[in-house]
Amino acid sequence: MNTDLLYRLLELDPGAGPVELLHRARAGRNLPYLVLAALDREGVRMGEHARAELQRARERARCYAGIADDLADATGVRPIRDLPLAAHYPSDLPRPLGELALVSPTEATLWQAVNRLVTDHPVESVEVTLLGERPRHTAVTLRWPAEDPLLDPWYQVRVATAALTGDLATVPVRPYLAADDHVECLIALAEDGLRRPFGPGDVIDVAQLAGQPFEPVETAAVVAAYRLAPEAVALLDLAAEHVPLGPLGGVRTVLEAEVGPELRRRRTEARPLRPRHGTLLRRTVIRHRWDEALLLPAGAATLLLTPVADYLLTPEGDRPAPAERAAALAALQAWDATAPTTPHPSPCLGAPQPHRR
Repeated sequence: MNTDLLYRLLELDPGAGPVELLHRARAGRNLPYLVLAALDREGVRMGEHARAELQRARERARCYAGIADDLADATGVRPIRDLPLAAHYPSDLPRPLGELALVSPTEATLWQAVNRLVTDHPVESVEVTLLGERPRHTAVTLRWPAEDPLLDPWYQVRVATAALTGDLATVPVRPYLAADDHVECLIALAEDGLRRPFGPGDVIDVAQLAGQPFEPVETAAVVAAYRLAPEAVALLDLAAEHVPLGPLGGVRTVLEAEVGPELRRRRTEARPLRPRHGTLLRRTVIRHRWDEALLLPAGAATLLLTPVADYLLTPEGDRPAPAERAAALAALQAWDATAPTTPHPSPCLGAPQPHRR
């Protein structure tokens, strides 16, 4: 991986120079850090501000690695996607890490991890989404400001009880991800293709994975079992335009036969799933004795009481009307008064500041 590849991926003539390369990279959220690291690796001159930006990106990666190790030891949650992919990058070219994605074996361990994050970091935003009914999966996203909150992405940690959430329409939730590390990384990359187009960063990820010992038939079977053959083929085809695929070329060949059956399965077996999103009502003191969230009926609405905050559940994308929010707060006050023996929230501690990118 070098700046020549970056110029090609960003469709820029190398004669434009490193300043224009960095400017073009800023259209992507994390690419500027990779460009800065590549330029630094090749000895390109840079000033104090550029070096400080690169240093902050490296500090973010170290922070995420420390958080993942701490939570793995304390709760059993483990990282997927970004942090495992970063392990395949050379030490002098660290992978940019915008988010730390963690998967939890149970809801109880999820809330244990959330409690530790809220305690140890200046968390300003806690978002909760529920997927399905029985079984129900929970995803929690926590955010807090970066050292320079105007120039750098905020810290973001996502903890979920499902490893792969699908596209909520034709590809279902797959709770578990169990394969060799490099195969899991390929699966996680392909999963991203369900929600967005693949881009330069994905090609660079594939380039770092290409030297791993992928067994074509076995790897293709695992990818197909996770319902991701079309996305994996699209990803590998894009990457092949820019970098050698190594053993992944064989995986791509075997996967060709799995694409058609998967697309037919999506047309005939689709089960759309509309997530329920928690609209924050109040932050609370941590309810340390709670192992799971509580669903509380409140007329036509449903409240979600969690160990760290209380929410009004709405279909994702919908915003409650002021009257619905007022009724939900009244229901919470009534619940406070009638549940004296249950760990319950303190008076409203105030909503966290909104996340501003």
